Amino acid sequence: MNSIHNEINKTNYDELLTNSNTHTPPMAPLIIEITPKEQNTIMRIGHLLTQAFDSYEDVNYISKIHLYAFQFLPERITRLLNNFSTDFSKNQYGAIVFRGLIDVDQEALGATPPSWQSVDYKKLNIYGFICSLLHGAIPSKPVQYFAQRKGGGIMHAIIPDANMDYSQTGSGSKTDLFVHTEDAFLYNQADFISLLYLRNEEEVPSSLYSIRSHGAIDHDMNALFEEIYKCPKDGNYNIENEKVNDELTSILYGNKEWPFMRFDAAEQIFNEKVEQSPKAMKNLLRFWNKAKSLIYNKFIPDSGDLIFVNNHLCAHGRSSFVAGQKMKNGNIIKCERRQMLRMMSKTSLINIRHVTHINDPYLIIEEHYGKLFDLED
Repeated sequence: MNSIHNEINKTNYDELLTNSNTHTPPMAPLIIEITPKEQNTIMRIGHLLTQAFDSYEDVNYISKIHLYAFQFLPERITRLLNNFSTDFSKNQYGAIVFRGLIDVDQEALGATPPSWQSVDYKKLNIYGFICSLLHGAIPSKPVQYFAQRKGGGIMHAIIPDANMDYSQTGSGSKTDLFVHTEDAFLYNQADFISLLYLRNEEEVPSSLYSIRSHGAIDHDMNALFEEIYKCPKDGNYNIENEKVNDELTSILYGNKEWPFMRFDAAEQIFNEKVEQSPKAMKNLLRFWNKAKSLIYNKFIPDSGDLIFVNNHLCAHGRSSFVAGQKMKNGNIIKCERRQMLRMMSKTSLINIRHVTHINDPYLIIEEHYGKLFDLED
């Protein structure tokens, strides 16, 4: 046992020595290639859980999710995620890409539905168990937000919808989805997000942007700690005739040297209804001019890949695309439309109890910066 502790301590000490001498800001997520053995283990456990429980939303399952995660997941993956959960350092990008995490049965999946409303979640049951196990390894609890499709379960299918082509939502496609931290208009936004790609035949690049890519906070970025910035509800709301809420908050928060971030470029900078103060807009534009050059968009997810994101450190988005079309040998041909699954989690149900439904601690009913939805039991 002593030899193990010595080895761990030596490794950490060597890393500290290296990091104290030179520091290059992280510019890309950690990419982990899942081995065939690990993938087989994950798929086998997923199938076993579908036989043991009716659904990945079963409270008896969710309440013990961290135990199942550490008992069943490959050790390398649980170690990575467990370390990821509390690493807020200058070297932590804030996202991990697991390549080839699962094997997606495309025939069983069937054609991509026209929208998220018509998804048959029974077909996705195994994927819900697998995604939730990863959140359990943090450990954190999968939660659902009333702000997202009035709840709609702890896992959401993200599918391009022809009626929302140009929207700044996961259902859009024909315009770039600007990088954003999920639900930047909430104080109790998700801590961690998983994005599982069932298919991406259009080969749409994903976008990731980490606040750590800037390196040390400079004078200009210090202004982002001021509570002078508006962020309206996002495109998931029908807010055409709704006045933009005047609540003000900061972009950066937490530790003043290596902070967390709450940011939505589309809503805070490019939404004309927001009417930021001149000072706030000047600061935002200065920040955006630096931030947009640091966006990582070299990763094109394949079927079975999963991106795991710390929602306080890293924003996400995607490039524009034409749903159901791909290029092959210089020709545009039809293909199955993109399909992705999103799950969100919180590390503490106690700390969010003031914004959860009285009968469901997994359902967050915060509407906008502390204000709650007016729901009847």
